[in-house]
Amino acid sequence: MNIELQADVFRIVFVTVLIAVAMILLGLKIRRTDPLAQPKGIIVPVLLGVQKVHQTVIENVGPKHAEMFTPYILALSVYIFLSNVISLFGVSSPTANLSVTLTLAIITWVITQVASFKYSGVKAWFHSFLEPIPVLLPINILSKFSSIISMSLRLFGNILCGGIMMSLVYAGAQAASNGIAHLLGQGGPVFNFLGPIVAPLLHAYFDVFAGFIQTLVFVTLTMVFVGVEIPDELKKAK
Repeated sequence: MNIELQADVFRIVFVTVLIAVAMILLGLKIRRTDPLAQPKGIIVPVLLGVQKVHQTVIENVGPKHAEMFTPYILALSVYIFLSNVISLFGVSSPTANLSVTLTLAIITWVITQVASFKYSGVKAWFHSFLEPIPVLLPINILSKFSSIISMSLRLFGNILCGGIMMSLVYAGAQAASNGIAHLLGQGGPVFNFLGPIVAPLLHAYFDVFAGFIQTLVFVTLTMVFVGVEIPDELKKAK
């Protein structure tokens, strides 16, 4: 039996290894940094980013649980954003593959259900399928699993759409470049000289801006879904 790996598998591994190596190097650099000295260089944006994520997690799940959820939220943010913007370097975005976004959505869903089991109890979790009346059981079942579909398709659809739009832009620029060259007496296909002119601004929108927005949406929904399962009195506990 021949097993053929998708090309996206290698991109996923590449992004994962890249993040792992970066985290190890940054961790070593931070460990060597004098805690009493003023941070400088790459340490400054890293610390600011970690502090911002940690504060956002605290606002959603409370200070007592932030230490547990912040590493996941931070890793999720970095992975999704890097996967979204890696297309700037001519590499297809891993998040344009439904298998990737579906896996991330399932992980978030599992964490949410574990939080529900822990803070509401298994009995309450099963009873929620019958609320407010038992006849709504089919709808409640769909509702319980709908976040997996909505989160995965939202991220997948937006990133895939951006990639398709940029492909159309480059194809149109190539056709226009050929047309201009033909008018100037140059026969056959030529270098796509219009691509580098029209593409940068569109890359800034479809890759960087849209990539950041989709990362923010996915991560925010993750924190909200988990935060809803934690009682308010526990969120306030320190």
